[in-house]
Parts: sequence; structure tokens; C-alpha cells
Amino acid sequence: MKANKIIAGVALVGAIALTATGCAGGGGGAAAGGGGDTITVGFAQTGSESGWRSANTESMKEAFSEANGFNLIFNAADNKPEAQIAAVRSFINQGVDAIVLAPIVTDGWDDVLQEAKDANIPVILEDRTVSASEDLYASWIGLDFEKEGETAGKWVADTFGSTPTNMVVLEGTTGSSAATDRATGFASAIEGTDIKTLDSQTGNFTRADGKTVMEGFLQKYGSQINLLFAHNDDMGLGALEAIKAAGLTPGTDIKIVTIDAVKDGMTALSNGEFNYIVECNPLLGEKTAEVVKKVVAGESVDKSYIVEDQAFNQEQAKKVLDSRPY
Repeated sequence: MKANKIIAGVALVGAIALTATGCAGGGGGAAAGGGGDTITVGFAQTGSESGWRSANTESMKEAFSEANGFNLIFNAADNKPEAQIAAVRSFINQGVDAIVLAPIVTDGWDDVLQEAKDANIPVILEDRTVSASEDLYASWIGLDFEKEGETAGKWVADTFGSTPTNMVVLEGTTGSSAATDRATGFASAIEGTDIKTLDSQTGNFTRADGKTVMEGFLQKYGSQINLLFAHNDDMGLGALEAIKAAGLTPGTDIKIVTIDAVKDGMTALSNGEFNYIVECNPLLGEKTAEVVKKVVAGESVDKSYIVEDQAFNQEQAKKVLDSRPY
């Protein structure tokens, strides 16, 4: 599901108006949080696959703190969809007031989201989206992944589009909305250019897999590779290690374009080892907590909230590197 296909509107399913009382009376929920005003939230995170994900987790934990009126039950699924679904079912069984879900993959959520709806527990999506019916979740807070891919692709098209250029791609987790939408946006932006994709494989958004897949690309294509597009910084950083080990200069022999703009990636860009980064802001906690409070209180919320991103070349990265919080 693309961000631009999520219809803004009222996010209340029929049972949400009863959530504040219904969940608390079920043996868990607000009562479990140690006070009638405390909101118990189960947060099903994808895992800890990248620097972006770590920053996202910290943002969520800070926003859903006891000081802010929450009792947070946190679960990181280590990028295993079945473990994440089990975590959501556990939250339902505990009778939480609300569930926040950063879905690892887009598909496979219909049954467990229906279970949450039947239990009068609203689900708020954070970061990634799902293919399930929109009436099974209250709202989504995240980024426009397709626009991120399009922004990266536009820079590539403007910079290399009129010159024959051989590119390899490190894709994000297969089946995730981030990987699917970034690929779609990037492909549309470079359509009609002289950029040829030699190969495209998943690196699972991790530095280790990014390095391994890039090593395979280099063994297969060697100096034919002019450009790397990585769906996130961490895969790009892993690829950077492989490029150096092959005796090539990242940013010069092989140009590198990534998405995320975490500290390590921005440092590589400032040093000239990356060439362009599109931001994906991980600090979604404050907005997500705000939406959760409104939903639990029975207030109207929009179906989607999109956080704006920036993009950086080397000089822009140098100017903001020291001031960035992640």
C-alpha cells in the first residue's frame, strides 16, 4: 500500500469509541498500567536491523514513557513476521488499550488485525503499511516511501541519465512497504534514461547483508558497476566496505545513493564516500503517541500522517552533520 493511496479521513472504527472503558475492564489495559489515566500500549517493532531502526525505537520509547502517561510493552521481532504476529496476539490477550505496529511485511495481517478489532483494541500503524482493509486499523504515521525513491531516482537521472551507466541495487526486506515503494518511485524517476540495472537483490536492510550481496555483485560484474542504489544507509555502508576491500574507491569508482540519513550515512556522505542521501525521518514517536491518546479517548484522527523528508548532497551533509539528533 503506497502512502499516497492512503485516504485521509476519520480513523474511528465503530468499536474505538468504547475502547477507553472496554479495554480497561478486560483485566488488562489501563488498570494494568497502575492508574486510570495510564494508557497501556503494546508496540510491535520490526527488530533492530539498522541505525534508522534503533533511532526509531528510542523515539518511540521516549514518547511512550511513564512520564507521558503510558505503560509501554515493547517487542522486537528480529525481522520475523511470524514472531511479530505472535507479539500482537500476546498484546490482545493482555488486554492492552492500544497496539502500535511497525509491520515487517505488507501482507498477512488480516486475521490478527481482525482479532484486535473484535477485542475493541485499536491498532495504529507506525513507519510501514499493510495491505489489510483500512477499517482494521485506526491510523498510520510514517513517511512517503515512494516519494523517497522518486527523489533518489530524480537525482540519479539528472546526474547520470544522459550517460550510459551500469547500476546495481540493494533492496530492502522483500515484501516490506518501504522496499516496494522505494523501488517503484526510483524506477519511475529513471525511466527513459541511459541507466541500466545490472542486478538487484535484497540486503534485508542490514549492513552485513549489504556487504555480502555487494561482494557478489563485484565478483560478477567488477569494474562494470558505475552506480549503487541502496534502499537504506546501512546496506550502503556494508557495500562501502566491500567496495574498499575490492580495491575500489566508494563515491568515485562507484557512486553511491542511499535512503535514511542516519549519522553513519551522513558521515560517509560528508567524507565523499556516498554521493547523495534521501532522508527517512525515524523520529515518529511524538506524533504516534499523540494519535494513540486521541484514538483511546474516542477522538477523531486522520487515516494517515506523513512526516516530511529532506535530501542531502555532500556540502549540505557537512553543514548539518553535527546538529542532527540521529
